[in-house]
Parts: sequence; structure tokens; C-alpha cells
Amino acid sequence: MSNWSWKAGLVVVAIVGATVYAVAQMGPGEAMQRHHQMMMQGQQGMHGPMMDHHAMMGQKGQGQQGMHGPMMDHHSMMMGQANQPNMPGQSAFGTIQEIVQILEADPATDWSKVNIATLREHLIDMDELTLRAVASGVEITVTGGGRTLEAIKRMIPAHAHELGQIGWNVTTDDLPTGVKLTVTSTDSKQVPKLKALGFMGIMVQGAHHQAHHLMMAKGEFNMH
Repeated sequence: MSNWSWKAGLVVVAIVGATVYAVAQMGPGEAMQRHHQMMMQGQQGMHGPMMDHHAMMGQKGQGQQGMHGPMMDHHSMMMGQANQPNMPGQSAFGTIQEIVQILEADPATDWSKVNIATLREHLIDMDELTLRAVASGVEITVTGGGRTLEAIKRMIPAHAHELGQIGWNVTTDDLPTGVKLTVTSTDSKQVPKLKALGFMGIMVQGAHHQAHHLMMAKGEFNMH
């Protein structure tokens, strides 16, 4: 045995002897407690990195949850919106809703002049004229009673001006129960078209309705 091995053996014997002596000086309970502490320290030394790794994984999981949480919320919101109906359920309601949204989005809106009630009355006129008025021929006699008669007398003479912008010759005559609307054209090709369009096809000509609905709501236009 070499000189180095002999000295190393003496060191090991000395350490073991010191440990045995220290344990011998302890009581049974203290020795067991010391043994338990050493075992726990050993386990901590062995498993500490793994415990730290698991803790980091847990934190990573929490981070992933934090990252995916908003995405899930956004996805849920989008699904919720997709499952909601878009139609307002009634055309006049939808028109008023659209006009109000435009007014609210415009910082220049003068709310002291806004008159949604006037727009609502006009939309009632449109509804009465479209669904309940009775008309016949190219020389169209439009009649009705009560609220419908009021709508006829307001809307048809006013719309005659718009029809004239298209190039048609338009006249209106007031009747006790309605209005007689006469639409003619110097272009012979327009006559079949006028007959095919009929009363409501003629009344929807032009794109002025949307613009004057907004003007009406702003208080800048009285009634059609």
C-alpha cells in the first residue's frame, strides 16, 4: 500500500470515529432527530433541482394560462357575437337606430335641433304608403283613409320633384281621398318601364331617402 493510500485510510477512520463518538454523546431522541435532519437534507439536495423544475413548470403553466386566458375570453366573445342576431326586427326601428348611431358618432351634432320624432312620423308615412295605399295604371290614383291618407298627401307631391330629376314628366292632383300621380316620358322606351314599375317601383326611384332621413333627424328638414 502506498504512502498516500495509508494516510487517506487514517483520515477516513478518523472521520468515522469522530462521527461515532458524536452520536454516542447524544441521547436516543436527539440522535434520531439528527438522523432525520440529515436524511431530509439529503433528499433536498437530490430533489431540490427537480422540485425547482416542477415549480418553474408550474409558473410556466400559470404563464401559459395567463397567455391563453385572454385568447379564450376573446374567442368566447367572438362566439357570443356570432350567436347574436344582427337584424333589428323592424325596418323603421333599424333606420332610427342607424341614424342615432351616426348622430352620436358625429361630434358636430347639435342635439338641441335633433328631432327623431319627425323622422319616426315620416317612416310611418313610408310604411302606410308602401303597404296600404291603393294605386292603378301609369296615371296612378293613390287613395287611402285616416293616417294613410295623410301619408299620401305628404309624400307623393314631395316625391314628384325627385322623379322629375330622373327625366320623367310628373304631375300630381289633389283628390278628396288621395292624390292622382301622372308620370309620362317623351322616350317611348320608358313607357313599358313605367308600366312595369307601377306605383311603388316609381316611388322608390332616386337615392334621396337616406340623406333626407339624416337631415330630418338633425332638424334640418321638415317632412317629405
